[in-house]
Amino acid sequence: MALGAQQESGFTSLFDGKTLDQWSVRDGSETAFYVRDGEIVIHSGSGYPAWLRSRRQYENFDFRCDFHIQGWSDSGIFIHAPEHGRNTWAGMQIKLFHQQEKEPTTNAMGSIFPVVAPSKVNVRPGWNSIRILMDWPTLQVWTNDEMVQDLNVETTADLRYRLREGYLGLSSLSYPLRFRNLRVRELPSKQKWQILYNKPEDLGTNWWLSEGEPNFQALGGILRADGLGHIATKEKYRDLELQLYIRGTRSHNGGLLFRSEGKGLKGKRYEIQLHDVPDSHFPTGSLYYYKRSRYPNIEDEKWFLTQLFVKGRNVVVRIDGENVLEYDNLTDLEPGYVELQAHRKGYWLEFKDVRIRRI
Repeated sequence: MALGAQQESGFTSLFDGKTLDQWSVRDGSETAFYVRDGEIVIHSGSGYPAWLRSRRQYENFDFRCDFHIQGWSDSGIFIHAPEHGRNTWAGMQIKLFHQQEKEPTTNAMGSIFPVVAPSKVNVRPGWNSIRILMDWPTLQVWTNDEMVQDLNVETTADLRYRLREGYLGLSSLSYPLRFRNLRVRELPSKQKWQILYNKPEDLGTNWWLSEGEPNFQALGGILRADGLGHIATKEKYRDLELQLYIRGTRSHNGGLLFRSEGKGLKGKRYEIQLHDVPDSHFPTGSLYYYKRSRYPNIEDEKWFLTQLFVKGRNVVVRIDGENVLEYDNLTDLEPGYVELQAHRKGYWLEFKDVRIRRI
């Protein structure tokens, strides 16, 4: 059995043995997870995609817990899970599975599911321990005190663009796994984000009207766009990572501009299209005029995570944990503004948790 939180220095308990006060059930019934005899239990009547989410988000950390396997058991531990979207693909999932496999696969116990197989499988009936050490770009996993993962996330093609901060979580697949001794030790942050919008004051502080007559409204933590025109950041950026959540009405139309002159569509710029019409010439995620995206799995009026990576001649667009566009022939390499576009009156878009960092 792993050491209890009280025996380890620097760890914070994530479970008091009595309540789920430090957690919340997402995407399922509030009864999907419950407490019994000092343990967190997955209800056998709950099912995917229900999951238990930590109260806080974490960047770099050392997470440890015990989990109980009995019979066929299938679950997972999410790390860097997003506010909205697909935990396994935007963040990562460490698979929990009952089977002792001689030749590990990408869906075996201890895998970075379903991408990286563990070096070996170490699981047994009854109680097991797991430790997950995330110190970007290093990700290490131990099961029953034996290391089964040791990788550099940035050199792993399917992982290098995953979120670097997010929630911890427990996955429900309707198997009654049990958990105890959940605890975490935070490690120093390595990211330096600039917040562009998460409260009304940010609109005047970080943005200016660059073109047209758009109607951008600061509605608490949400920035709502309508009308026709653009707002631009007050700073210029060349190589960047832009991260935000977006949702829009049916047939919305807008865009994310980068390396822009700050004149909207009247000046030099690159544009990532926001247009939820699958058969359109340039749907959501496309680099307008240059390359069509693979249409993402988005729904009307539901938030989707958008990540934009721009470095030198290269641009990558990820939506809800999927690379929908990769392009390597940008010719304008000068720094420019980032602009948000409203393109059609009555067809609103909303943005939240808008952040940027130079890379």
